[in-house]
Amino acid sequence: MLAFSQAAENNKLDIGIVLSDVFSTCAMVLEIGSGTGQHAVHMGALLPDTIWQTSDLPENHAAIVARLKAEASNNVVMPLVLDVAQEGWPVDKVDGVFSANAVHIMSWPHVEAMFAGLGKVLGQKGVLALYGPYKYGGKFTTESNERFDGWLKDRDAVSAIRDFEKVDKLAQSIGLKLQADHQMPANNQLLIWQRG
Repeated sequence: MLAFSQAAENNKLDIGIVLSDVFSTCAMVLEIGSGTGQHAVHMGALLPDTIWQTSDLPENHAAIVARLKAEASNNVVMPLVLDVAQEGWPVDKVDGVFSANAVHIMSWPHVEAMFAGLGKVLGQKGVLALYGPYKYGGKFTTESNERFDGWLKDRDAVSAIRDFEKVDKLAQSIGLKLQADHQMPANNQLLIWQRG
């Protein structure tokens, strides 16, 4: 039986509407933290002319590989081992990067390391899309997000819903400019930045 995320199943259609447009001219997109592979399979079908490169920590590869073998089209590539904090990522240049529900799971130093890595692999006109919950001006957008933040910290003290402004500052530091902030279901955002 394939690993399954109800959240990924619930949000993939809304994410896909946005990404099928913003990644439409990308030859290759790197997905950071492919999880169950559900997003990869869905986005790969929506973007048949784009190579969708999955990646994750080694312990998550079996679930991704199983799903890709069962459901993916040929443009979705088997996962790379990628820890965002590692020196030298296993990709050279990509046109786009997507990550869902990872920024609030990682420690803040890992978020900083992810942007440092993105600065090296994202192409000249590269697009970054991050999905998940954010705070604005230090405030939660909903009470349920505040409860979720408490749950995250109880589970792992380094996790937290991040301040949009701090994440945007990291993006700006590598030459990215915010293009769109899409409000998504379940109190999440889909943030789009582009270089150039």
